[in-house]
Amino acid sequence: MADTEVDDNAQDAKRDARAERRAAKLAKQIQAFSKAHGGAEGQLAYIGQAGTRIVLVGGDGDWGDLVAPSQAVAVSAAEKSGITLHDEFDGDFAAKVRTGPYEWTRMAGIQVGGPSNG
Repeated sequence: MADTEVDDNAQDAKRDARAERRAAKLAKQIQAFSKAHGGAEGQLAYIGQAGTRIVLVGGDGDWGDLVAPSQAVAVSAAEKSGITLHDEFDGDFAAKVRTGPYEWTRMAGIQVGGPSNG
């Protein structure tokens, strides 16, 4: 019985260490995005078994996203990076996003039969 507990504890420690490394890597990526775009804000969106999407909006309006394997890793990464997190991607936050020709042609291609990008 004691061997099983030791194995479980070792597996938990490995899983925690892996999650910590992943959060640190994501935090560095978030910080790099923030530095390149005059700051950044974010919002977390659960995407099922794939994990949690970290949507980033730069101070210049550029945007991007990253995927964390879990909500806990995403929260940890955002906290480590120092960005402001929004509860929702609401009107005020969404208004900060600058879209370009790619996004507009992509949206048109999907929604109303416009030109495809591929």
